[in-house]
Amino acid sequence: MNVKPLSDRVLIQPNPAEEKTAGGLIIPDTAKEKPLAGKVVAVGPGTKDVQMEVKAGDQVLYGKYAGQEIRVDGTDYLIMKQNDILAII
Repeated sequence: MNVKPLSDRVLIQPNPAEEKTAGGLIIPDTAKEKPLAGKVVAVGPGTKDVQMEVKAGDQVLYGKYAGQEIRVDGTDYLIMKQNDILAII
C-alpha cells in the first residue's frame, strides 16, 4: 500500500458489515448498518501536541460519521484523526 497518513491521522480498514441476523435472516444491502469497528492499517507520525496512541494492527471503535471514505487498489478504507477513535478493543 502506498498511503501514508500525515500528522495525527489514521488509516482504518472497516470490518465487513453483518450479512445475517442472529436468527439467520439475510440482511439486504440497503438495510446494512455501517460498521463502527475496524483494523488500523497505517498511522501518521503525530504532532508536537498529539502523541499517537494507536498502532498498525489495533482493532478500534469509531463514531458512526467519523472519517473520510477512500478507495485504494479496490479496497475501501477510512482516514480520520486519532481523536475520532473512541476505543481500542
